[in-house]
Amino acid sequence: MRMETQVRAKRDRILERGLDLMSQAGLSGVTLGVLASDVGMSKSGLFAHFRSKEAVQLALLQHMARIANAVVVAPAMKKPPGLPRLTTLTKKWLGWATKAGLRGGCPVAAALFELDDVDGEVRTEVAAMEGRWRALLSQLTGEAVALGELRADLDVKQFVWELCGIYLSHHASSRFLKDPQSDRRALQAFGALLERSRAAQATPPAKGARASRRRTPSKLEQR
Repeated sequence: MRMETQVRAKRDRILERGLDLMSQAGLSGVTLGVLASDVGMSKSGLFAHFRSKEAVQLALLQHMARIANAVVVAPAMKKPPGLPRLTTLTKKWLGWATKAGLRGGCPVAAALFELDDVDGEVRTEVAAMEGRWRALLSQLTGEAVALGELRADLDVKQFVWELCGIYLSHHASSRFLKDPQSDRRALQAFGALLERSRAAQATPPAKGARASRRRTPSKLEQR
């Protein structure tokens, strides 16, 4: 039992250091040799936990998903369904890697470009993760539609497409361009997307408008 605890603790340490490294160097930057050096282990020692570079990368992606769920999804799901939940998720999602204590950016956002022309098990996993994420965004957006907060005829797939575009633009602006206005611009873009998508609300007449309206005389008065 003690040995299992030690092995698990060492594996957790490898995953923590590896995820931080992956957030900075991308998937291709995480090799057995580089990771072993980073955690202060021999390459053969690391090989006892992970049998290949792909196994390391897949384990790191799964570890990343658990962290992102705790930082982004769990807090959002505590909010009421509809726009409160969707808005919280989006705000937590933007720059989530920094909020989670990573030194770099979102590994999946980087992987979408890093692996776009590469086949293999790791690309398949990243594509599956991205698909599940977009399905969650579609689910939460659909809930807002069902509650009457967003238009009944809203194209949910288009809404999610634009929302993902906002996220990727924020990622590039904040990580690569180092734009200090990235957060503000992303939230402004999200707010504009919501405004275009909101359900029409009946607008009450302005105060005093009824009194200023000319009264139409009745037929009896017209005689």
